[in-house]
Parts: sequence; structure tokens; C-alpha cells
Amino acid sequence: MKRIKLIILAVFSLTTIVSAQNVDDALRYSNVFYGGTARFMSMGGAFTALGGDISSLSQNPAGLGVFRSSELTITPQLLHNKVNASFNGISSDYLYNFNLNQAGIVSNLISNTNETGLITLNFGYSFNKTNNLNRSVLIHGIGTSSSIVDSWALRSEGILKDDLKDEPGMAYDAWLTNPITVGGLSYGTVYSNYGLSSSVYNQNVRRLVTDEGYTGEHALSIGGNYSNKIFFGATLGINRIKFSSHLEHLESTDVALPTEFKNFTFTDHFENKGTGYALKMGAIIKPVEAVRIGLAFHSPTFYRMDETFYKNITSNFTNGGHHDWSIETQRYSYNLTTPFRALAGVAVQIKKFALISADYEFVDYSVARFADAGDDYDYSEKNLYIKQTLKSASNIRLGGEVRLNRLYLRSGYGYYGKAFQAGEDNADLDYTSLSFGAGFREKNISIDFAFTNFSSQEKYFLYPLDISYDQALSNLSTTKNMFNVTLGYKFGY
Repeated sequence: MKRIKLIILAVFSLTTIVSAQNVDDALRYSNVFYGGTARFMSMGGAFTALGGDISSLSQNPAGLGVFRSSELTITPQLLHNKVNASFNGISSDYLYNFNLNQAGIVSNLISNTNETGLITLNFGYSFNKTNNLNRSVLIHGIGTSSSIVDSWALRSEGILKDDLKDEPGMAYDAWLTNPITVGGLSYGTVYSNYGLSSSVYNQNVRRLVTDEGYTGEHALSIGGNYSNKIFFGATLGINRIKFSSHLEHLESTDVALPTEFKNFTFTDHFENKGTGYALKMGAIIKPVEAVRIGLAFHSPTFYRMDETFYKNITSNFTNGGHHDWSIETQRYSYNLTTPFRALAGVAVQIKKFALISADYEFVDYSVARFADAGDDYDYSEKNLYIKQTLKSASNIRLGGEVRLNRLYLRSGYGYYGKAFQAGEDNADLDYTSLSFGAGFREKNISIDFAFTNFSSQEKYFLYPLDISYDQALSNLSTTKNMFNVTLGYKFGY
């Protein structure tokens, strides 16, 4: 059961502070949702076989060979992210984020008028967001049968009070836990009068999680067209991660407890920055004029990560007692390898009136790996846990476009499959997208609009507990609404 595994992992984390990386981190930085131009987004990102869009440099670089001229595009985005959370009631929070989703240029290096041999060779650069990580989560309700303090007491079991570290050590120093036995090894909480009576809960619980950041790729690509039958390309991806998460967990009670406890606030803040490199190769084959078949392979991305974090607990008691204990800012580095990807797609052109496109993508999240970057930390237990918890997944994208003279109408759908093994708490976690858009072309100028609705449902545990407690579970329903506008300019034709 995952609950037992969570406790084992929590106890293991007491050995050293440099153990913050977990399955959620590996999955967060392995997820790729292919942001890009408004045309790309409105068609669900189904461009493995289609090409001809600058965003395809991050998906199938063979799409670069489809270009017959040079092109410049830029795509600002407005994100609206809303999260509904259940915890003995429903609470919700939302945010707006304005960002640059894509910017790129294609330059035509070779252009021949003949219809056989090497017809074009192009160089391209594009920055594409691969995951927008901004969100705000508010969880508010009544703790009827447990507290985060219980999890700290459980993690303290078998450890002398003078040897407690991390949150259990701060909780002890803030008088939220105290030994039942002399010197330690077993602990009670403020809710159980430090083990002298049964726990009394019904406390107000409020948790606010604020995430900020993104993953993105600088794609440097070269691609060509051979006899209008084979398009080929390769991309060097320089990937960037910038992410911070700030958690504030507040518990307060109006019940007159023997410990005179009033409230406490727990703060957990961390920031990740990383740079990674990957190689992508692809081909598009056109067996007949109306059909294109695309294939692409993405190597694993090799990241060097830098992390900083700090934690703090502040407690207050009705007798005037006030305690404030912190783990000062820590800094360390580690390496992360995210999974390879294999993509296949087919696109069909219906005269000059319409086109449809479909993609299939395979990714094995269980092969994500952490490695030490000079601190001699052994990540084997964490990597084994990733292998046992995550699995391979299939992603499907569909897109279509209808042309009405200079006006283009588009729609798309995306499904990103389940990454957790069967039996895990989030075994049913997947992501779906539905998108619509329109574009206008006038000679060498274009403007495109796209709306994408992205949704998911997940289980969020406020803290790990063993099976003797009711789990502090919140069901999160996340909706992302993304509005993209792309301005494009073609030249050199």
C-alpha cells in the first residue's frame, strides 16, 4: 500500500536533509505538454506528421523541412488556473499568469526550384514552454480525526529527542510534540496532552500552496526536404526548469485543551533551477501527395539541478507561550534524467480545404532517475521507489483545420495517459485538453488565436499517516484555461 511506503520514505528522509527529491519532482519535470504557437495549440499539438509550424521543432524536427521560406513568430499567453479542493467541504483558488509561450525564427539556408534531390535546408530556433507550473491551491476545512502533528510524532518514533531532525525536530522545539517516555523514543502531541489522554481534534485546518514557474526548451534545429517525399530534421534541446513552491499550513483550535495550545503555522519553501540537454531526431514521409507519416525520437534529458529550501514552525499558546523554530536556507545540487520519448503520427490533406492529424506518443516515466552531483548522496532507494511507483504511458493528440479562403478554423484534443502504477493513490490521474482556434493569413503576415482548456483530477494527501489514522485526503480538480495569440511574419520568398 502506498500509505505504508510513504511512511517508510518519510522515516528514510530523517537521515539527511539532502533527500527532498521524490516521485512528484521526477514526474513534474518529466511531463511535457508541448506549448507553442496558437495554431499548434489550437490543433491539440498534433504535429508529428504535419510540420510546417515553428513549435514542431520541439516535437518532430523534421517539420522544419516543410518550410519553403523564412518565418518569425511570437506567442504571448494568458493563463487562468483554477483549483477546487475538497476537505470536509469545498474551497477554491485561482490565479492569472501572463507569459511568453513561444518565440522563434526559421531561416532558409538552401532553396532549389527542382523537384528532386535536396530542395530545401532550413535552420530554426524556437523557445517553447513545455509545462506552465503556476497554480494556487487553497485547502480549508475541519480536521476531524488527525493532524499534521501526528505525522511528525510518528516520524519521531524510536528517536531520542536530542537526535530529532527536520520537521520532527522543529515540532518538538515548538512544543507541538513531547516525549511520552523519558528522553524520547515515543511522542505525544498537543492534541493528546502529550500522550496523557485521547486526542481532541476539530481544529481549523488551512493550507495554501503557491507554485510558480515553468519548464521550457530552447530548440536549435536543422531540417530539410528531399524530393518532396522525405523531410528530415534534428534538434538540440536546451531545456530550462524554474520552479518554486511555497506551502503554508495553519492549524488553530477554539477548544480549551490541557496543553493550552492555540495555533501553529508550518512553512515549507523550495526553489528548483536546472538546465538540461536532449537530442531529438525525426522524419516525415509523404507516400502520396495527400498523406504524411511522421516519426520522432527524443533522447532522455539530462539535467543539472540546483535547489534551495527553508522550513519554519511558529506556535502560540493561550498562556502567552510563543515558539519559532526554523531550518535555515539550505543549498545543494543533484542530477536528474527524464525519460526518452517515441512519437508517431499521420496527417491527411483534403485538397486545399482541410487537414486532419493524429499523434501517438510513448513515454516510460519509471526510468526517471536522480543522481548525485558531488554530495555523495545515495539515490538508489529513491530511484527504486520511482521504478515501483511510476509506469509507461501513452499520449494521444488529434487536430483538424478548415480553410475558408484567408480564414482558418481549427480544433484539437489531447489525452496524456496515467503515469502511476495500478494500486497507487493517483493511479487514475491523467490529463485532457480541448482546444479551438482561428487564424488569418494575408500575404506574408499572419495572426492566430487559440483557446485551450486543460483539466485533471488528483488525490492530494496533506500529510502521511499510517493505517491507524483516517487519511487527510483532499481531491483536487484543476482547470487551466490558456489564451494564445501568435503574430507571424514570412520573408525571403
